[in-house]
Amino acid sequence: MTDRQRVLILCTGNSARSQMAEGLLRHDGGRGYEVFSAGTHPSHVRAEAIQVMREAGIDISSHRSKSVEEFAGQHFDYVITVCDNAKESCPVFPAPTKLLHWSLEDPAAVQGSEEQRLAAFRRIRDEIRTHLVAKMLAAGGGSNSRPRDDERLKPL
Repeated sequence: MTDRQRVLILCTGNSARSQMAEGLLRHDGGRGYEVFSAGTHPSHVRAEAIQVMREAGIDISSHRSKSVEEFAGQHFDYVITVCDNAKESCPVFPAPTKLLHWSLEDPAAVQGSEEQRLAAFRRIRDEIRTHLVAKMLAAGGGSNSRPRDDERLKPL
């Protein structure tokens, strides 16, 4: 039996917001969390998400877009929806799962130059990190949740 907190982060496409959140919580949360992400209608991991996470020193290039159905019947301590569509179509998780919702703008929907789109992905990445610090890491995970010095939150 593990004392790590199991967290599932949901979005519609599992292409940007939920992928970045998974990467950030795995990195910043250290060994205190077992983190997964999924989508209600999975697609592919966005190149922009991979790039802005790489800029933060986190590699999500091996991530794949997954369906929430892959996690049916599994226990999670937290289920976090990071978009309104996922919140509306989120499957029911049994108690004592804690449900959190963060209504984050979809950076993939931003129109404009490559730099404007990347700026939107960076802004959402930083917003996700702020939510994680305030809502998850401040509360602490399992008994091993204190990050090592090399895992501590770093400003971006």
